[in-house]
Amino acid sequence: MGIGLDVETPPEPDNPDDYDYETCPFYGELPVRGQILEGEVVSTEMDRTVVVEREYDVNVPKYDRKMKRRSRIPAHTPEVLEPLSDGDSVKIAETRPLSKTKSHVVVEVTESAGGDH
Repeated sequence: MGIGLDVETPPEPDNPDDYDYETCPFYGELPVRGQILEGEVVSTEMDRTVVVEREYDVNVPKYDRKMKRRSRIPAHTPEVLEPLSDGDSVKIAETRPLSKTKSHVVVEVTESAGGDH
């Protein structure tokens, strides 16, 4: 079952009885829609949540230059994609609000910090 994005589906969960299907876009009922962003994991301190930082350029017309900006986005990590570590490059997709700050979910690990992906 696909999620409508061009991402590789991870293997099925080991414990189907204990798995949280409500917040899984691959094997559960969580729909993804809207933005798809790429960034780097900078924090894994929270339970099933990572903070993804993305850097982008903003045009400053007054000086005819580009300026770097960064944003930090909390994203839910499905159990089938755990464990993630700092420095991993990930792809996140927008979804319904999962908590006060989380409205994105990790859908793919594009490059692992160890370099095994």
